[in-house]
Amino acid sequence: MHDKVIIVEGKTDRDQLLRILDEPVDIICTYGTISFDRLEELSEELIEKDVYVLVDADDAGEKLRRQLKQEIPHAEHLYITMLHREVAETPLNYLKRILRAAKFKVMPV
Repeated sequence: MHDKVIIVEGKTDRDQLLRILDEPVDIICTYGTISFDRLEELSEELIEKDVYVLVDADDAGEKLRRQLKQEIPHAEHLYITMLHREVAETPLNYLKRILRAAKFKVMPV
């Protein structure tokens, strides 16, 4: 496992990030929901990692974000706007700005 980890909801979110990241990052998909057992296991695995949460700007994403804030309190939360709503639908240039601000290396424009 790499030092940086991004938690997203789905495969299309992961694929969108993989298009622009220019460094090794583990991307964990929760597929919208995550069991208590898996969340507990994940929190132990990620205790010494730089963890980032990037979920959709909708009710399901916010519910997941609240769960992750409780179980992985050291995670940094990254946000997309309500205008874009879904990570997978967010324009790549906007995602690059979000990731650069969090000190990720991204592909050149």
